[in-house]
Amino acid sequence: MKKITILFFLFVSVTFVAQVKGKIVDSKNNPLSFVSVYLDKTVTGTTSNDNGDYVLNLTKKGNYSIVFQILGYKTIKKKVSITSFPFQLNVKLAEEDIVLDEISISTKDNPANAIIRNVIANKEKNTDKFANYTAKFYSRGLYRIKDAPKKFLGQTLGDFGGGLDSTRSGIIYLSETISDIKFQKKPKNFKENIIASKVSGQDNGISFNRAEDANINFYENSVEFGNDLISPLSVNAFSYYTFKLEGTFYDKNGKLINKINIIPKRKNDRVFSGSLYIVEDDWALYGADVSVTGAQVNIPVVDVLKLKQNYNYSDKNAAWVLISQSIDFRVNAFGFKFDGRFSAAFSNYNFTPNFTEKTFTNEVLTFEKEATEKDSSYWNTLRPVPLTTEEVKDYTIKDSLKVVRKSKKYLDSLNKEQNKVSVLSPITGYTYRNSYQKWSLSYDGLIDDLGFNTVQGFNTSVGVSYSKRINDKGNWWNAGFNVAYGFSDKRARPTFFFNKKWNNISRRRMSLSGGVKTAQFNERQPISKLDNMIRSLLRRENYMKIYEKEFAEISYSEEIKNGVYFTSSLEYANRKPLFNTNNYSFARQSKTAPYTSNNPLELSNYTNAAFLEHKIASLKVGATFIFNQKYLSYPDRKFNIGNTKYPTLGLMYRKNFGASNSELNSDVFVANIRQSIDAGNYGNLSYNMRGGLFLKKKNIAFMDNLQANGNQLLFITDNKLSSFGLLEYYKFYTNDKYAEAHIEHNFKGAFLSKIPLINKLNFYLVGGAKSLFMADKKAYTEYSVGLDNVGLGKWRFLRIDYVKSFHAGIKNDGLLLRLNILN
Repeated sequence: MKKITILFFLFVSVTFVAQVKGKIVDSKNNPLSFVSVYLDKTVTGTTSNDNGDYVLNLTKKGNYSIVFQILGYKTIKKKVSITSFPFQLNVKLAEEDIVLDEISISTKDNPANAIIRNVIANKEKNTDKFANYTAKFYSRGLYRIKDAPKKFLGQTLGDFGGGLDSTRSGIIYLSETISDIKFQKKPKNFKENIIASKVSGQDNGISFNRAEDANINFYENSVEFGNDLISPLSVNAFSYYTFKLEGTFYDKNGKLINKINIIPKRKNDRVFSGSLYIVEDDWALYGADVSVTGAQVNIPVVDVLKLKQNYNYSDKNAAWVLISQSIDFRVNAFGFKFDGRFSAAFSNYNFTPNFTEKTFTNEVLTFEKEATEKDSSYWNTLRPVPLTTEEVKDYTIKDSLKVVRKSKKYLDSLNKEQNKVSVLSPITGYTYRNSYQKWSLSYDGLIDDLGFNTVQGFNTSVGVSYSKRINDKGNWWNAGFNVAYGFSDKRARPTFFFNKKWNNISRRRMSLSGGVKTAQFNERQPISKLDNMIRSLLRRENYMKIYEKEFAEISYSEEIKNGVYFTSSLEYANRKPLFNTNNYSFARQSKTAPYTSNNPLELSNYTNAAFLEHKIASLKVGATFIFNQKYLSYPDRKFNIGNTKYPTLGLMYRKNFGASNSELNSDVFVANIRQSIDAGNYGNLSYNMRGGLFLKKKNIAFMDNLQANGNQLLFITDNKLSSFGLLEYYKFYTNDKYAEAHIEHNFKGAFLSKIPLINKLNFYLVGGAKSLFMADKKAYTEYSVGLDNVGLGKWRFLRIDYVKSFHAGIKNDGLLLRLNILN
């Protein structure tokens, strides 16, 4: 029965609505995928699928000239007279005869260099021909897995949506998108309206195949393709590529096409390998067939990414425009073997659109109403590229399974398996789920919060929480309590919380919390609990200083307008000093210095605290402004993508009040401005500046001072542009005014790639400077130079910096090792 269903669905998909259809093969009868099929002298058409099948929808009968074009094969033009539909037209393509003439062979000058220079010189003229346009966009994304493991890190992986066969191989993701796109060159704008979106096995069908992500433009100096790669048509392309003329051939209209091999001068540069096809005299792209490695795009798990582009000549504006594109990838890491393809087809170009001031807004992606709810008949009418048998089968199976997998019976059976308690559950944690009613009850294991410090000794916590999902649009709430316990101070510290989120559009959120907890004196938390535990136990260095507070707090946050984020909180706390109770370490005290005290102001004072116990209320009101923020409007959420052309500004006002000692009350304003600037082929420039001002200088509690983020570790696990490299943790603080500035430039190989031998290492040069100014202290300055992208093979997560600091006539220097897994 299943086979009959699949065959019927396939028949409906590629036959019933087809106008002109057929199969495209090579001279050996092997199917050819990604062949562009279009009407002569137009840029409207389709492409063949992985089986070589194509469907070209025509609205009228009559005489037509249909063109079949793919790189590496001779373009052919078929004249047909259509008297009825569907019309069958099968095609066989012969390989292109690429000839390298004697003049090119004998010339002293490299003819490929002259061709590339002509293309670079004509980039503006050629791209001006399609400086404004609208078009129809179709995209399909497909991921396959082979021999999928059943478990990973002890966790069962399931059946990946139900598309696997007996060898645990098959499609794990299949999606399609049809949309209308608008493009403007100056000022650069792009807008997409998704008409239809479909994901195999999903009800909402929200595909993330964006047209702007597929807008890979070699005419730009820098090409965004997983990483900012240097275009072979960049103004400084000759510093990164060697070009070779492989040969020439003539297209269907008698245009001479040059096939240029692009060869990286250094394999580890952010560059492409492969071939560009250039139209003689027009000096425009005819096609591209290139690839990059995972190391080049800085995605180590990827073995290779392949990109193909086909261009066609448009008579309306005498321009060569992109009509189809495919991206193939292969991943082999951690026992997972993936491959896949994202293909795209562009049609119905209009090069004289009537754009107005309201055409382009900050909303760059929209979905039409019910775009994710189109039925199969709708897709069969609009889909420009027919489904393969494999894809039809995947849709059929998963669309049937999704009904079953939403049922109470299935979800209960799934939860029954998931909710089994293991012997290690008391240590690792446990969650009981009721997927049908959308709630869960969780227990946090003993190792989740395991730590060590000199105040509590070894410490951990246990907690219970309940979560309830109201809908799929971001409405949920959770509540729970937690008890932390220190085995040295023998102190239990209970806390509770309640969180409520209303939606994924404005992300309105409220939180209530209270109880007893420890907190770092610097609220910016310069050292992590894990780093402090490792340094304490291995080297007897307890850098983290903490105090205790009994508190109750309410907070609220929301994006009140696009790019304007509001945050607020009100806390009432009883703050108490804490003292060391534990001197244990793996490092012997006889060979190393003893632990310092828990007083950050006097590290050798073990009897006096940095502050006196007190009660105080604290109100914080803040706003973050992302100017001209671009965003994507999905049916169930708003996804903000920012705007790198402008900095992000943050403002915060904090009022401490209600203290028994009025000197502890204070008012402070803090501002922050940051930005990351794409420097194209020369890397990335980032800066982060922060400043603060108290309305009145008073003798406030130490934790309420404005403090800088210091660092005394050799090895750190973040790359935040807000910390100093060699600054002692609690040395710089103020109750007056201060400012700090951080700037850094990562050259992404722009310089090191040109140095013989060193360029083989594929390291990135990084330079930076940092300064700190406080009203009652002399300025502190750091300069650094480092190497990023350090590692072996394609695994490059390490960064090494040499830092030199200057303060009050004292110089210091040191090395920093950074792990950039998440950066």
